[in-house]
Amino acid sequence: MAPLPHSPRAPHAATEPAEARAAFRTGLSEPTAGWCDGRAQANLIAVPEDWAYDVLLFAQRNPLPCPVLDVTDPGVTTTPLAPGADLRTDLPRYRVWRDGRVVAEPTDVTDVWRDDLVAFLIGCSFTFEGALREAGVPLRHVEQGRNVSMYLTGRQCRPAGRLHGPLVVSMRPVPAELVGTARRLTARMPAVHGAPVHCGDPAALGIADLGAPDFGDAVQAHPGDMPVFWACGVTPQAALMASDPPFALTHAPGHMFVTDALDSAYRMP
Repeated sequence: MAPLPHSPRAPHAATEPAEARAAFRTGLSEPTAGWCDGRAQANLIAVPEDWAYDVLLFAQRNPLPCPVLDVTDPGVTTTPLAPGADLRTDLPRYRVWRDGRVVAEPTDVTDVWRDDLVAFLIGCSFTFEGALREAGVPLRHVEQGRNVSMYLTGRQCRPAGRLHGPLVVSMRPVPAELVGTARRLTARMPAVHGAPVHCGDPAALGIADLGAPDFGDAVQAHPGDMPVFWACGVTPQAALMASDPPFALTHAPGHMFVTDALDSAYRMP
């Protein structure tokens, strides 16, 4: 059998992580799908220290949507995943939460950062997109210059302490004949959500309309595509909405922290 053609690379695929973070630090704001090919990306959630155990327990009980890559000490704004980076400035867009509601979406959170915040970096499915592309699995959202589609589902996560809420999934339209390939490749990367949680009928997840995502953009499927759903690191944000903590900071959906870590470091043999 002839090898499958690679999916087209995004315009920023060859950008180095430090260059990307420098651009975001100066105000560039756009979704990071397709950025810095070969490098892992991460979701961010930072909460006051008295909520940190709840988040850690929530992640432990819900490892598919919340695979933890790093946890900082209170007030620390750096991570060994990207030496020299600053978690307050180096993401393209953030969300500021008060009492379970988004009150701002800035590109810098230095002015609202607190010394008691504990930051969690959670694996992101953008990390496995390089493997999909190399195997010839098309990335429709990258091709269309859109953010990935994300949906609240009817499945509840296992609660932990004061945190509870629904599973959030990301969806990628995949040609039906390549769904097995996508499943096999992503199953080897459990630290960045692993295998799909569902393929096919979105109603099975309680999703009524693929054209109306709760986060991100609607993505146009091609004839013969099947919707494939992966657990998503926006799930903790759904828990914030449901659980009303007094304060939190997160990334804006799709606007991830680009690390220096190689995506291959999260790939099982």
